[in-house]
Amino acid sequence: MNRYWANYHSHNYYCDGVESPEAQVQAAVQQGVSTFGFSSHCPLPFLNGWSMKQDRLNEYLSETGALKEKYKGTIELYVGMEVDYIPGVCGPADFADQLDYTIGSIHYLGTNWNGDPWEIDGATEGFMKGLVEVHGGGIEEVLRQYYAHFRQMVQQDPPDVVGHLDKIKIHNIQGSLYDEESDWYKAEIDQTLDAIAEAGCTVEVNTRGVYKKKLDMYPSLSILKKMRLRDIPIMINSDSHAPGEITLAFADTAEQLRQIGYETVRVLLQNEWKDVPFDKDGLSLDK
Repeated sequence: MNRYWANYHSHNYYCDGVESPEAQVQAAVQQGVSTFGFSSHCPLPFLNGWSMKQDRLNEYLSETGALKEKYKGTIELYVGMEVDYIPGVCGPADFADQLDYTIGSIHYLGTNWNGDPWEIDGATEGFMKGLVEVHGGGIEEVLRQYYAHFRQMVQQDPPDVVGHLDKIKIHNIQGSLYDEESDWYKAEIDQTLDAIAEAGCTVEVNTRGVYKKKLDMYPSLSILKKMRLRDIPIMINSDSHAPGEITLAFADTAEQLRQIGYETVRVLLQNEWKDVPFDKDGLSLDK
Protein backbone atom coordinates (compact mmCIF):
# COMPACT_ATOMS: atom_id res chain seq x y z
CA MET A 1 0.00 0.00 0.00
CA ASN A 2 1.37 3.39 -0.99
CA ARG A 3 2.01 6.26 1.41
CA TYR A 4 0.58 9.73 0.90
CA TRP A 5 0.02 12.86 2.98
CA ALA A 6 -3.05 15.00 3.58
CA ASN A 7 -3.36 18.63 4.64
CA TYR A 8 -6.58 20.55 5.25
CA HIS A 9 -5.23 23.75 6.80
CA SER A 10 -3.77 26.02 4.13
CA HIS A 11 -3.82 29.70 3.23
CA ASN A 12 -3.37 31.39 -0.14
CA TYR A 13 -3.62 34.88 -1.57
CA TYR A 14 -7.31 35.17 -0.72
CA CYS A 15 -6.22 35.86 2.87
CA ASP A 16 -2.73 36.11 4.38
CA GLY A 17 -1.10 33.36 2.36
CA VAL A 18 0.99 33.81 -0.75
CA GLU A 19 0.44 32.51 -4.27
CA SER A 20 -2.69 31.10 -5.83
CA PRO A 21 -4.85 28.13 -4.91
CA GLU A 22 -3.64 26.38 -8.07
CA ALA A 23 -0.01 26.89 -7.01
CA GLN A 24 -0.95 25.17 -3.76
CA VAL A 25 -2.45 22.24 -5.62
CA GLN A 26 0.60 21.79 -7.81
CA ALA A 27 2.92 21.91 -4.80
CA ALA A 28 0.73 19.46 -2.90
CA VAL A 29 0.96 16.95 -5.73
CA GLN A 30 4.74 17.34 -5.85
CA GLN A 31 4.94 16.76 -2.09
CA GLY A 32 3.02 13.49 -2.20
CA VAL A 33 -0.30 14.84 -0.94
CA SER A 34 -3.29 12.78 -1.98
CA THR A 35 -6.11 14.79 -0.39
CA PHE A 36 -5.88 18.54 0.20
CA GLY A 37 -8.12 21.27 1.54
CA PHE A 38 -8.22 25.03 1.01
CA SER A 39 -8.97 26.89 4.23
CA SER A 40 -8.60 30.63 3.84
CA HIS A 41 -9.49 32.79 6.84
CA CYS A 42 -13.18 33.62 6.79
CA PRO A 43 -14.40 37.18 6.21
CA LEU A 44 -14.94 39.15 9.42
CA PRO A 45 -17.23 42.14 10.06
CA PHE A 46 -14.29 44.34 11.06
CA LEU A 47 -10.96 45.27 9.50
CA ASN A 48 -7.83 43.24 10.08
CA GLY A 49 -4.69 42.43 8.16
CA TRP A 50 -5.17 38.77 7.38
CA SER A 51 -8.77 37.71 6.74
CA MET A 52 -10.43 37.24 3.38
CA LYS A 53 -12.45 40.29 2.34
CA GLN A 54 -16.19 39.70 2.12
CA ASP A 55 -16.30 40.80 -1.51
CA ARG A 56 -13.86 38.03 -2.46
CA LEU A 57 -15.78 35.14 -0.90
CA ASN A 58 -17.71 34.16 -4.02
CA GLU A 59 -14.53 34.34 -6.10
CA TYR A 60 -12.76 32.08 -3.59
CA LEU A 61 -15.56 29.53 -3.69
CA SER A 62 -15.72 29.63 -7.48
CA GLU A 63 -11.97 29.32 -8.09
CA THR A 64 -11.38 26.53 -5.61
CA GLY A 65 -14.49 24.70 -6.79
CA ALA A 66 -13.22 24.83 -10.37
CA LEU A 67 -9.88 23.39 -9.27
CA LYS A 68 -11.68 20.41 -7.74
CA GLU A 69 -12.93 19.54 -11.20
CA LYS A 70 -9.72 20.39 -13.04
CA TYR A 71 -7.57 18.12 -10.89
CA LYS A 72 -10.05 15.29 -10.45
CA GLY A 73 -8.17 12.02 -10.81
CA THR A 74 -4.88 13.62 -9.75
CA ILE A 75 -5.63 14.81 -6.22
CA GLU A 76 -8.77 15.05 -4.10
CA LEU A 77 -9.54 18.68 -3.28
CA TYR A 78 -11.91 20.11 -0.71
CA VAL A 79 -13.07 23.65 -0.08
CA GLY A 80 -13.08 24.76 3.53
CA MET A 81 -12.38 27.83 5.61
CA GLU A 82 -10.73 28.60 8.89
CA VAL A 83 -13.60 30.28 10.70
CA ASP A 84 -13.12 32.54 13.69
CA TYR A 85 -15.31 31.76 16.64
CA ILE A 86 -16.30 35.06 18.24
CA PRO A 87 -19.45 34.70 20.38
CA GLY A 88 -22.28 36.78 18.98
CA VAL A 89 -20.20 37.81 15.97
CA CYS A 90 -18.97 34.87 13.90
CA GLY A 91 -18.78 31.09 13.96
CA PRO A 92 -18.52 27.93 11.82
CA ALA A 93 -22.27 27.73 11.20
CA ASP A 94 -22.15 31.05 9.35
CA PHE A 95 -20.25 29.44 6.48
CA ALA A 96 -20.69 25.66 6.82
CA ASP A 97 -23.42 25.29 4.19
CA GLN A 98 -21.10 26.70 1.51
CA LEU A 99 -18.15 24.46 2.34
CA ASP A 100 -16.92 20.89 2.48
CA TYR A 101 -15.60 21.41 6.02
CA THR A 102 -14.81 24.04 8.62
CA ILE A 103 -11.86 24.62 10.92
CA GLY A 104 -12.92 26.50 14.04
CA SER A 105 -10.23 28.69 15.57
CA ILE A 106 -9.96 31.43 18.17
CA HIS A 107 -7.88 34.44 17.16
CA TYR A 108 -9.76 37.10 19.13
CA LEU A 109 -10.72 37.34 22.78
CA GLY A 110 -12.80 40.24 24.04
CA THR A 111 -11.62 43.77 23.27
CA ASN A 112 -8.32 45.58 23.40
CA TRP A 113 -7.35 48.94 24.93
CA ASN A 114 -9.20 50.77 22.12
CA GLY A 115 -12.35 48.71 22.40
CA ASP A 116 -11.53 46.82 19.19
CA PRO A 117 -11.39 42.99 19.01
CA TRP A 118 -8.25 41.84 20.84
CA GLU A 119 -6.09 39.65 18.60
CA ILE A 120 -4.48 37.01 20.79
CA ASP A 121 -2.40 35.08 18.26
CA GLY A 122 -0.64 37.98 16.54
CA ALA A 123 2.45 39.88 17.66
CA THR A 124 3.39 39.36 21.29
CA GLU A 125 3.71 43.14 21.74
CA GLY A 126 0.00 43.62 21.04
CA PHE A 127 -0.92 40.64 23.17
CA MET A 128 1.05 41.96 26.13
CA LYS A 129 -0.41 45.45 25.76
CA GLY A 130 -3.90 44.00 25.97
CA LEU A 131 -2.96 41.69 28.81
CA VAL A 132 -1.60 44.54 30.92
CA GLU A 133 -3.90 47.42 30.00
CA VAL A 134 -7.20 45.52 29.83
CA HIS A 135 -6.64 42.54 32.11
CA GLY A 136 -4.14 43.95 34.59
CA GLY A 137 -1.64 41.25 33.69
CA GLY A 138 -4.04 38.48 34.73
CA ILE A 139 -2.92 35.69 32.43
CA GLU A 140 -4.87 33.04 34.33
CA GLU A 141 -8.12 34.93 33.74
CA VAL A 142 -7.28 35.31 30.05
CA LEU A 143 -6.45 31.64 29.61
CA ARG A 144 -9.63 30.59 31.38
CA GLN A 145 -11.60 32.77 28.95
CA TYR A 146 -9.64 31.40 26.00
CA TYR A 147 -10.41 27.76 26.76
CA ALA A 148 -13.97 28.61 27.76
CA HIS A 149 -14.42 29.96 24.23
CA PHE A 150 -13.24 26.65 22.77
CA ARG A 151 -15.72 24.81 24.98
CA GLN A 152 -18.52 27.13 23.98
CA MET A 153 -17.64 26.69 20.31
CA VAL A 154 -17.69 22.89 20.30
CA GLN A 155 -20.85 22.79 22.39
CA GLN A 156 -22.88 25.45 20.56
CA ASP A 157 -21.34 25.84 17.09
CA PRO A 158 -19.09 22.82 16.49
CA PRO A 159 -16.69 22.88 13.53
CA ASP A 160 -15.48 19.75 11.80
CA VAL A 161 -11.95 20.47 13.00
CA VAL A 162 -10.69 22.35 16.05
CA GLY A 163 -7.82 24.62 14.99
CA HIS A 164 -4.45 25.05 16.79
CA LEU A 165 -5.90 24.44 20.25
CA ASP A 166 -3.17 25.93 22.45
CA LYS A 167 -1.65 28.45 20.06
CA ILE A 168 -1.87 31.18 22.69
CA LYS A 169 1.30 29.63 24.13
CA ILE A 170 3.33 31.48 21.48
CA HIS A 171 3.43 34.38 23.95
CA ASN A 172 4.56 32.19 26.86
CA ILE A 173 8.23 32.55 26.00
CA GLN A 174 10.30 30.16 28.13
CA GLY A 175 7.34 29.85 30.51
CA SER A 176 7.44 33.54 31.38
CA LEU A 177 3.66 33.98 31.66
CA TYR A 178 2.33 30.70 33.02
CA ASP A 179 3.26 27.13 33.88
CA GLU A 180 1.60 24.51 31.69
CA GLU A 181 2.04 22.03 34.56
CA SER A 182 0.08 24.15 37.05
CA ASP A 183 -3.05 22.52 38.42
CA TRP A 184 -5.42 25.24 37.21
CA TYR A 185 -4.05 25.08 33.65
CA LYS A 186 -4.26 21.30 33.46
CA ALA A 187 -7.82 21.48 34.78
CA GLU A 188 -8.75 23.91 31.99
CA ILE A 189 -7.25 21.56 29.42
CA ASP A 190 -9.05 18.53 30.89
CA GLN A 191 -12.38 20.33 30.88
CA THR A 192 -11.86 21.51 27.31
CA LEU A 193 -10.85 18.07 26.04
CA ASP A 194 -13.88 16.52 27.71
CA ALA A 195 -16.09 18.98 25.83
CA ILE A 196 -14.33 18.25 22.54
CA ALA A 197 -14.65 14.50 23.05
CA GLU A 198 -18.36 14.84 23.81
CA ALA A 199 -18.91 17.01 20.72
CA GLY A 200 -17.08 14.50 18.50
CA CYS A 201 -14.84 17.09 16.82
CA THR A 202 -11.51 16.27 15.26
CA VAL A 203 -8.51 18.18 16.62
CA GLU A 204 -5.75 19.16 14.25
CA VAL A 205 -2.11 18.57 15.11
CA ASN A 206 -0.75 21.78 13.64
CA THR A 207 2.93 21.77 12.70
CA ARG A 208 3.35 25.51 12.07
CA GLY A 209 4.75 26.08 15.55
CA VAL A 210 7.51 23.60 14.74
CA TYR A 211 8.71 24.96 11.41
CA LYS A 212 7.81 28.64 11.85
CA LYS A 213 8.16 29.43 15.56
CA LYS A 214 10.81 26.86 16.49
CA LEU A 215 8.48 25.75 19.29
CA ASP A 216 6.45 22.57 19.23
CA MET A 217 3.22 21.48 17.64
CA TYR A 218 -0.22 22.80 18.54
CA PRO A 219 -1.40 21.24 20.78
CA SER A 220 1.60 20.24 22.86
CA LEU A 221 2.57 16.62 23.39
CA SER A 222 1.23 16.64 26.96
CA ILE A 223 -2.21 17.64 25.67
CA LEU A 224 -2.05 15.09 22.87
CA LYS A 225 -1.43 12.34 25.42
CA LYS A 226 -4.61 13.39 27.23
CA MET A 227 -6.45 13.42 23.90
CA ARG A 228 -5.30 9.89 23.15
CA LEU A 229 -6.74 8.66 26.44
CA ARG A 230 -10.08 10.18 25.42
CA ASP A 231 -9.92 8.73 21.87
CA ILE A 232 -10.18 12.20 20.34
CA PRO A 233 -9.51 11.88 16.60
CA ILE A 234 -6.68 13.89 15.09
CA MET A 235 -5.41 15.04 11.71
CA ILE A 236 -1.97 16.39 10.82
CA ASN A 237 -2.07 19.87 9.26
CA SER A 238 0.66 22.35 8.45
CA ASP A 239 -1.30 25.63 8.49
CA SER A 240 0.69 26.45 5.37
CA HIS A 241 0.88 30.04 4.15
CA ALA A 242 3.05 29.21 1.13
CA PRO A 243 3.08 26.21 -1.22
CA GLY A 244 6.46 25.05 0.07
CA GLU A 245 5.07 24.65 3.60
CA ILE A 246 2.33 22.12 2.86
CA THR A 247 4.01 19.05 4.42
CA LEU A 248 6.64 20.66 6.65
CA ALA A 249 7.45 18.75 9.86
CA PHE A 250 4.97 16.00 9.00
CA ALA A 251 7.35 13.04 9.32
CA ASP A 252 8.68 13.98 12.77
CA THR A 253 5.20 14.84 14.01
CA ALA A 254 3.82 11.53 12.77
CA GLU A 255 6.60 9.69 14.57
CA GLN A 256 5.78 11.45 17.86
CA LEU A 257 2.10 10.69 17.47
CA ARG A 258 2.86 7.02 16.92
CA GLN A 259 5.02 6.98 20.04
CA ILE A 260 2.16 8.20 22.24
CA GLY A 261 -0.21 5.60 20.87
CA TYR A 262 -2.07 7.14 17.95
CA GLU A 263 -2.46 4.62 15.13
CA THR A 264 -4.85 6.49 12.81
CA VAL A 265 -5.48 10.02 11.61
CA ARG A 266 -8.71 11.40 10.22
CA VAL A 267 -8.95 12.40 6.57
CA LEU A 268 -11.62 13.64 4.22
CA LEU A 269 -11.55 11.02 1.49
CA GLN A 270 -14.13 10.33 -1.19
CA ASN A 271 -16.30 12.97 0.52
CA GLU A 272 -16.33 11.08 3.82
CA TRP A 273 -14.41 11.41 7.06
CA LYS A 274 -12.32 8.29 7.53
CA ASP A 275 -9.68 7.14 10.00
CA VAL A 276 -6.62 5.74 8.24
CA PRO A 277 -3.34 4.22 9.48
CA PHE A 278 -0.18 6.29 9.28
CA ASP A 279 3.50 6.32 10.12
CA LYS A 280 6.44 8.65 9.56
CA ASP A 281 6.35 7.93 5.84
CA GLY A 282 2.74 9.00 5.36
CA LEU A 283 -0.85 7.78 5.42
CA SER A 284 -1.89 4.34 4.25
CA LEU A 285 -4.50 5.13 1.64
CA ASP A 286 -5.98 2.45 -0.56
CA LYS A 287 -5.39 4.04 -3.95
